[in-house]
Parts: sequence; C-alpha cells; structure tokens
Amino acid sequence: MIFLRFLCILLALALPARGDTLRVAIFTSELDRKGPGLLLRDIRKGDPQADAVAQIVAHVAPDVLVLLRFDYDAGGLALGAFADLLATHGVIYPHRFALRPNAGLMTDHDLDGDGLLRGPRDAQGYGLYAGHNGMAVLSRLPLLAEAARDFSAMLWKDLPGAHLPEWNGVPFPSADALAVQRLSSTGHWDVPVQIPSGPPLHLLIYHATPPVFDGPEDRNGLRNADETRFWSLFLDGALPWPPPEAPVIVMGNANLDPMGGDGRGVHMRDLLAHPRLQDPAPRSAGAAASGFRAPSQSVTDTVAWDADGEPGNLRVSYILPDHALQVTGAGVFWPTADDPEVMLLGDAGRGASRHRLVWMDIVLPPPERGFLDASGGRG
Repeated sequence: MIFLRFLCILLALALPARGDTLRVAIFTSELDRKGPGLLLRDIRKGDPQADAVAQIVAHVAPDVLVLLRFDYDAGGLALGAFADLLATHGVIYPHRFALRPNAGLMTDHDLDGDGLLRGPRDAQGYGLYAGHNGMAVLSRLPLLAEAARDFSAMLWKDLPGAHLPEWNGVPFPSADALAVQRLSSTGHWDVPVQIPSGPPLHLLIYHATPPVFDGPEDRNGLRNADETRFWSLFLDGALPWPPPEAPVIVMGNANLDPMGGDGRGVHMRDLLAHPRLQDPAPRSAGAAASGFRAPSQSVTDTVAWDADGEPGNLRVSYILPDHALQVTGAGVFWPTADDPEVMLLGDAGRGASRHRLVWMDIVLPPPERGFLDASGGRG
C-alpha cells in the first residue's frame, strides 16, 4: 500500500497525463457548511455530497483544479481530507493552496445597513464564520505559493471608478462603512503554476458576490460588477500591482451572466472581450437541452438554478485564457438526461452541486520554446 501511494505521487509529479496539454478546471463545489470544522467532519465520515464532487473531479481529471465554496481552515485540514478522498478515486494532487477568504471576516461596522452589528453580512464577505465559503487550488504541478499575490485587502473605494452604493444621495450604508469595506467578497488571487517548460502560468482567481440579496441601493449588484471589473483594470495596468508578463488564465465564479439574469452584464462582456483574453465558451449538451433558454444561449450555462425561487440556468463560472495560450478543448460537465454519466451529478442533477465543473485543455510549449504572444511572436 505504501509503495502504491508513493508510485501515485511520482506519477502526479510527472508531466500531465495528456502529454503536451494541461487541463485546468473550476468547480463551485458547494462544499461549505454552517459551522467551522463541519466540512472536515463530513468528509471524514463519508459525506455523500463530498464523494459525488470527488467522482466528478476524478472523471474529468484536471491537472489543476480551482475549488470555490470550499470552507477554509488555517491548517488546511478539510482541503487535505478532500485531497485524500480524491486519491481514493484515482486522482492525486500533491500541491495545494488556500488563503483565508474575506467571507466571514468580521468587522465592527454595520455593512448591510440593517442597524445591527456582527451579522453574516457585516463581515467583509457574507459568511457565518471565519473561513466560510472559501477558495482553494489543487494541482499535480507545483504551485509557487511564495510568488502568489493576494489582492483581497483592497478597499472597494480605492478601485478606480468604483461604483459605491448610495441611497437618497447619501453613501450606503454609511461613509464609515464604505471606508473599511473591501472590494473582494471572497478573494482576488494571482497564483503561479510551474509548468514543465516555459514561464509559470498565472491563475487569476476570484468568486464574486451574487448581485442580489440587497435593497434598492443595489449594494451587491454594484460590488459584483466591480469585482469582475477588477480584472479588466488589473490587466490594463491600472491598479497598483503590475500584471504578469507571463500568460494568465482568469478563473472564477463571477455570479454574472453576460446576457441574462441579474447584475450588470456589460462588465462581464467587457472582460470576455478584453484584448489580452480569449473566451473559448465551454459548452455542454446537458445545458443546451435544459429548456430554460434558447439552446444557442443556454449551451454555455454552468449552473442549474432551476428550482422554485431560483433564477434559472445561467453562465456564471469562467475560464478565460491568455491569447498567448492555445486551447485544444473545453467543456462543461453537464451530461444530458439519457447519458449514463448523468448519474455523477447526483440526485435530481444537484446531488454534488447545482454548479457544473468547467474544464479546458491548454497546449504546453516544448522545452526550447516559449508561449506564443497575442501577435504571433514569442513571449
């Protein structure tokens, strides 16, 4: 058993299984719980939802996986337990990365204007406790943690052109609250991945607040738009931190559809059209057949919000690679009802998560060559 585990680790440290490509994926796993330590408890006791998420990950087998709505703990115990669960399904991720999210990071201000203090919405991002609704990265390739950058402490008011909420011409909920309110509801990260050849790939990761659950001041809608607009400004060099010269991949749940649902879709469209990025528009037959929108529009949907009181299926999770990168494949794991793989989605197609895993295959450069830049030159 020890020899087999050692062999699995050696294989994980080798080149990606697809030879000259790197498969990246993002999954809003909904592996968040109502109290600290509960996710670790659930994984260790054989939680069916955690196992369903693990089976989908194992089926797609990405080399680098971004997990959203995954509870954070300072020791990384829940993430380690989930990595162990994935190993039982045949996928080994020796490299892991997570930072404390803004979600659940409590303040002493009334940030939602309800007249009360220290509620879930008075944290820097909605959260029942510190670490609730976090983000994490699992990887077969080394993650350069010492070179990672965390932009999550940036104040919302400091974003150029920030759309700060007002009500009746007065800052909402107050000038004091906006003076301490961070932009990131969960986080904005730059995490470099060391590939076998060429410069590191920089994963630009975020999870924006839903543009709902507020009042007529549209606080969440405005913040949601600015959380996505952050990356456009960052790539334009308009923020205090210089963008990487090496290729980037924006990976996140924007909670924003470019053409439907709530929120300011224009800012999602702006990011999709950014000159440094490309949008391969991953799609699935299951989303196209869902019946909530015309198939030409729904084919790229990434979440099954199809129950009563939910907004319907939308595209909210994104992988947007640098134009310097060549994409050979992309998709959303959303099988049709008559596909045997639909069983992996769990009960009613929602047993693992209402969200769907999004994946993309990126060509790795040969050892003696760098990536193509957007103009066809070498970067």
